[in-house]
Amino acid sequence: MFAFLALLTTVLSILFNPFMGSMVFSQANKSAYVVNIKGEINPGTYYYVRNSIEKAQNEDADLIVFEIDTMGGRVDSAVNISDAIVSAGIPTVAYINKKAESAGVLISISCDKIYMAQGSTIGSAETIPYTEKNISYWTSQLRTVAQQKGRDSDVVAAMADRDIKIEGLVDKGKLLNLTSENAKEIDFIDGIANSRNEVYSDIKMNNVTEIVVEKTLFDEFVNIINLTFIAPVLLSIGFIGLITEIITPGFGIGGIISILGFGLFFGGSVLGGSASTFVLFIFLIGLIFLVLEALAPGFGIFGISGILAVVVSIIMASNSLLQAFAYMFVAFIITIIATVFLIKKLPKRKISKTLLLETKLNKEGGFVPYKENTDYIGKVGNSVSDLRPSGKVQIGNEILDCISETSYIEKNKAVKIIKIDGNKIIVREIKEG
Repeated sequence: MFAFLALLTTVLSILFNPFMGSMVFSQANKSAYVVNIKGEINPGTYYYVRNSIEKAQNEDADLIVFEIDTMGGRVDSAVNISDAIVSAGIPTVAYINKKAESAGVLISISCDKIYMAQGSTIGSAETIPYTEKNISYWTSQLRTVAQQKGRDSDVVAAMADRDIKIEGLVDKGKLLNLTSENAKEIDFIDGIANSRNEVYSDIKMNNVTEIVVEKTLFDEFVNIINLTFIAPVLLSIGFIGLITEIITPGFGIGGIISILGFGLFFGGSVLGGSASTFVLFIFLIGLIFLVLEALAPGFGIFGISGILAVVVSIIMASNSLLQAFAYMFVAFIITIIATVFLIKKLPKRKISKTLLLETKLNKEGGFVPYKENTDYIGKVGNSVSDLRPSGKVQIGNEILDCISETSYIEKNKAVKIIKIDGNKIIVREIKEG
């Protein structure tokens, strides 16, 4: 009986072993999602990273690898990306295959583990502009995340603050920048790896199914409209379109261009998490005030409020006050140049109807700025002062301001009113004989 059971067990194990083997393999299989962080760090980068993390979460990924090659970018976007990585709820690895400078430092240390390719670098995280306020905020962010992830916060801070000295590593007055070998020597990173496969091997992750999260066309689009040199151009397009709409009758191409330019500028910031829809609301209020000011004579509270609202909205949509003013300066220059060109090229009729008053203020056009009293014409009186050529003339019981027909009439001379020209009363001396 026992022999039969042993034989049966052997046969069953042989028959089902392939299936059991595949079941074990399936359980051991791990998924790693690869998110490429390359180029400028901006709101578009955050948009892509945030969506990639959400995708990995929804598909129960076992690991997210952030492959990094960046010279840095916007501080606010780096902070947003850091927050997204720290709160991902999935093990994360930063793989620096070339460089992680400036904002790339914060992104790298936000991950659970850091690996660097041979010859890659990390550091030089100084803010622009270099002010005490900016450095204080930035280094506090770096220190907080470093401590949270168990990394040397002084080393991280020295990458941003040139006043920090670390004996044998960096002198005061210089920013710390580590090569892969330096970083490994001081145990700042978890290892050196020349490929992602080496990373998986080092963290004992076998049978990895790798999913590279490619950027969609919309991801690329959001990234492009948030690039540092593109954003002020979009702002310029908005203002140029607005001016074009003002100097041409009706709603046309200028209005469409203006909406497109402003929409892309503020839309990119909203999608990238650096601004809320409230910023767009402030901007629209500013435009409404400016339109109301344009419809009213003079320049008053609507104009001032409109300009302030527009400026505040641009500042709120930017990384810093300096960047906002840089955007506005570039936009102002481009807009001025474009406006001069448009005025020259657009039909004069369209410009004159909008900018210039076509009605002529003359008598032929029916305009009389004051009442002319023609009843005085032909009346005679005496000059009560010298007329050089203007002076006083008495007509009956009235003293009038008059102008002589010639250059000079003496006092106490008989004169006659010969012409009324607006508010001017012209007199001629009456010669005796």
